[in-house]
Amino acid sequence: MRHNKKFNHLGRTSAHRKAMLSNMANSLIFHKRITTTVAKAKALRIYVEPLITKAKDDSTHSRRVVFEYLKSKTAVSMLFRDVAEKVADRPGGYTRILKTGTRLGDNAEMCIIELVDFNENMLAAKESKAKPAKSRRGGKKKADAPKAAAAPAAPVAEEAPEAKTEE
Repeated sequence: MRHNKKFNHLGRTSAHRKAMLSNMANSLIFHKRITTTVAKAKALRIYVEPLITKAKDDSTHSRRVVFEYLKSKTAVSMLFRDVAEKVADRPGGYTRILKTGTRLGDNAEMCIIELVDFNENMLAAKESKAKPAKSRRGGKKKADAPKAAAAPAAPVAEEAPEAKTEE
């Protein structure tokens, strides 16, 4: 039975799992995107998202708490300096998992886990794709309703003042 099983142990001892997740979190913070298996990516997301939330509050206490997990001064400084300022207004969901298929050797499901605000390709596509709001009701279109008011009356030609000629 799996009563109260909160996380995937990944077939490792506790110390090995903590070291592996710490190393993967460091790599994710340094490179902004890593390739791994789906199970490890899901475990890493649970591990790293609370750390990113902690990084929003730049205090000595939160830096020490994050350092306890990451065990790398450069990763902590990069997290608080670069990553935290990009995700400052985001309420959560700092990582994205993109499945890429299976690995050739053992057929394990592979994926790319990345920090959401650091993928320039998707951000550029999102900005260029800005669609107008749609409603599910058909409704009248603005151009159809006021046809009479929209069509201007026949243009009135203004007469140019004629030059007076003396005869």
